[in-house]
Amino acid sequence: MSQTDSAFTDLLAGTYHSAVHLEMRDSYGIGEEAAEFERWRSGWRPGPDPATWWNDFHTWVRDATARGVVFRRARIVSEPVSDYIRYEHACTYQNVAAGELVRWLPRRRASDIALPANDFWLFDGRVIMWNHFTGDGGSAGPELDERPEVAKLCASAFDAVWERATPHENYEIR
Repeated sequence: MSQTDSAFTDLLAGTYHSAVHLEMRDSYGIGEEAAEFERWRSGWRPGPDPATWWNDFHTWVRDATARGVVFRRARIVSEPVSDYIRYEHACTYQNVAAGELVRWLPRRRASDIALPANDFWLFDGRVIMWNHFTGDGGSAGPELDERPEVAKLCASAFDAVWERATPHENYEIR
């Protein structure tokens, strides 16, 4: 388990109500996901059988939602979308199957929302796990933040995005 996974699972273990995730990049290049994305670009597609794609993250989400934690993920994307966003969209059924609610917001519709500079997870509206990235989308490591005023900013930004965003099942890739 990586340091990022350990930080995430530790936070999730103490979460009782909500975990929200705001993603704002048009591409990511994180470890195993980068290799899978390259296979996807070459024509490979994950099958419908969860046994072929289910991983630890899906189990963590399923287990947390079973105890009442609501998982919401919002993605702000440029349109037309990048190949990476096409890949994410095509694989989002996996997040949904694990129990996440996912919405998409075109970047043009987010221009008047005050947003933090980094992607983040917010647990129970009080603990932030910032996701820092390198210029090419690799992970630059997580950072935990428990400042109440910053958690309030993140919650407000996420809620504004969520309200405008389109549910995954209705979002059409452009």
